[in-house]
Amino acid sequence: MIQSQSQYSLEDIVLHAQQKEQHYGLFELESQRMLEVNLDGMVWIKMGSMTAYRGKLKFTREGILEHGIGKMLKKKVSHEGTQLTKVQGQGKMFLSDLGKKITILQLRNESLYVAGHDILAFEPTLKWDIRMMKKMVAMLSGDLFNVRFEGEGLLAITSYYDPMVLIVEPGMPVFTDPNTTIAWSGNLQPKLKTDISVKTFFGRGSGESLQMKFEGAGFVVVQPFQEIYTS
Repeated sequence: MIQSQSQYSLEDIVLHAQQKEQHYGLFELESQRMLEVNLDGMVWIKMGSMTAYRGKLKFTREGILEHGIGKMLKKKVSHEGTQLTKVQGQGKMFLSDLGKKITILQLRNESLYVAGHDILAFEPTLKWDIRMMKKMVAMLSGDLFNVRFEGEGLLAITSYYDPMVLIVEPGMPVFTDPNTTIAWSGNLQPKLKTDISVKTFFGRGSGESLQMKFEGAGFVVVQPFQEIYTS
């Protein structure tokens, strides 16, 4: 079948790939992997996630004591990989992160835990704090820290490919790989389940020596990709 050469014209490419005006609100999905932020005020974004913008926007790197000395110390101890940028002004901004899929969440006096490296953007109306898994064995899997959000506001998180939500019910715990776990409901307090032996240290373990155990009532969000970050 002979393809028409008109489909390869610059005009055709611009027509099909240009940014679409939606005007739905502060956060919009320009595509599954591009977040549009219609800003008139202030928002926090993941440092380095700005792809393009128009308008009058000011970008300010998160200060050392921006969120208080308590959070500064937690960042140092947890080796948190996610640094934030404050964006202020009026304009339209586009965010992305390694081509990962973006999910927009509206918290309504609710709470949610998110893995630090999966946070893309959030409104300043949301309260947040860094939380860590406190067992020493967590260090064997890298940076097992997360951020707890609560209150009213929009939050954009990322995942590799399509995320899956698992429902946690009383008496029916859910076990996940820490490197595939991106979020969970704020009422859940996961525990670390370990199966460490001499084989683990000599590289002959199963590869699933460390797991997160969720009990109670809530949900867990996982992705089909092992996201491993090193400090």
